[in-house]
Amino acid sequence: MPAEDDRTATGPTARDAISAPDAEGRPRRVTRRFPLFTRDTARPEGGGRAAPGDAPAPARQWPMLVVLSAVALGLLLTALDVFRYGTLLIGAALLAGAALRWALPGVGMLAVRSRFTDIVTYGVLGLAIVLLAMTVQPNPWLSIPFLKDVLHFTLTK
Repeated sequence: MPAEDDRTATGPTARDAISAPDAEGRPRRVTRRFPLFTRDTARPEGGGRAAPGDAPAPARQWPMLVVLSAVALGLLLTALDVFRYGTLLIGAALLAGAALRWALPGVGMLAVRSRFTDIVTYGVLGLAIVLLAMTVQPNPWLSIPFLKDVLHFTLTK
């Protein structure tokens, strides 16, 4: 009887609610369902360093710093009342982020989701900002005829 007590006291235990020990005592999944609480997340593809690990921190994240610097300069231009050029620069920075995400295998913190999702997100937002900057009044650089009709349709009685 004491041998059974020793076995149960030091026997294998389950680490979480969805794992159970196998015959050798290693925890294994007993269900194909995903756990209720995740303990870790996978890095997005391309989320590794953009430079070797012995490089200084700014050099490892140069793609993100390029995009953030261009956005910061665009915000500064917008604050200095050069609205059109500032917003064009912000949109161009997002388009550059999409191009960097597409062209480079590792872009550091610029990789947030999967490569496809990042490219589409950066590209659509950058294109929308550029188009809006080009159509802003007064004296728009780009005239889209149906936008005026949509505006009048939505704002009139």
